[in-house]
Amino acid sequence: MTQTPTAHTPAQGQARVQLTVPAQHPMVTVLGSGDSLLRVIEKAFPGADIHVRGNEISAVGDATEVALISRVFDEMMLVLRTGQPMTEDAVERSIAMLKASENGESDGQETPAQVLTQNILSSRGRTIRPKTLNQKRYVDAIDKHTIVFGIGPAGTGKTYLAMAKAVQALQSKQVNRIILTRPAVEAGERLGFLPGTLYEKIDPYLRPLYDALHDMLDPDSIPRLMAAGTIEVAPLAYMRGRTLNDAFIILDEAQNTSPEQMKMFLTRLGFDSKIVITGDVTQVDLPEGTKSGLRQVQDILEGVEDVHFSRLSSHDVVRHKLVGRIVDAYEQYDSEHGTQNGTHKGGRGKAGHKGK
Repeated sequence: MTQTPTAHTPAQGQARVQLTVPAQHPMVTVLGSGDSLLRVIEKAFPGADIHVRGNEISAVGDATEVALISRVFDEMMLVLRTGQPMTEDAVERSIAMLKASENGESDGQETPAQVLTQNILSSRGRTIRPKTLNQKRYVDAIDKHTIVFGIGPAGTGKTYLAMAKAVQALQSKQVNRIILTRPAVEAGERLGFLPGTLYEKIDPYLRPLYDALHDMLDPDSIPRLMAAGTIEVAPLAYMRGRTLNDAFIILDEAQNTSPEQMKMFLTRLGFDSKIVITGDVTQVDLPEGTKSGLRQVQDILEGVEDVHFSRLSSHDVVRHKLVGRIVDAYEQYDSEHGTQNGTHKGGRGKAGHKGK
């Protein structure tokens, strides 16, 4: 996008920029259907006046805001140039990244276009990409390190992105198999009361991993790959006593491991393998008095060579926007009331009743 001077003079203390959209980009791809993308930008910069005429966009306002608006449109052009469409969510995230960089909240090494155009895996007409700066750094860390911890709240893509990297590694023959595992710990329920065999009892705990696989692979190929041992989905207890070579191993819901289980799992690492461990330390379902292995391991392995901790926050939630607000609201409540997940850390409410 080119910037051109304009004859109109902004008011004192204000700046003006005029941008020309290249002819190869229809304005609807820049402004959105019904100007939906433009409205996102206007909402993010309420103090600026943005006007569109033909293929020219002008902005008048505070010099800092005008410079950011110009950068937003430049980043949009870079994304559109790759053939990837812009969405309202992508524009919002681009603005958030640029504002964080401007405010010194981010080192600004990666641009929004670099984040939004990094393809991990393409499957059945859709491409899996990171959507936030922290997600991109998490994905990059998986490439660079043998053991990576992805720690953050629900909806930040910890498991989904790790699964995509695992499938990518399998397809590019970096590994010979994928092993997906979870601790079978109840979130308020009891396994023993579920009907069926042991496999049928634990299947609901592994179902989210199957669901992600179905998004990334031809569903018809999954039973064949599992029968051949190329993909294995199993509870954490099945990992004991094994050495896992040439494998991409994902431990999901790791906040529900005990310290002993975490050590057991980490020491399964074999040659030419990679481990990604994901979890949310604010959602521990272990029995009262049992310490979370994921919480403890951060103190033990932080700073160890070839081990990386990626920490995601509510800003990285890629589900419904309300999920991020819910996460923030719980964090604020906990900090004000000395609770955890809205309940007393000791597991008891007032008068000896269980906290709800």
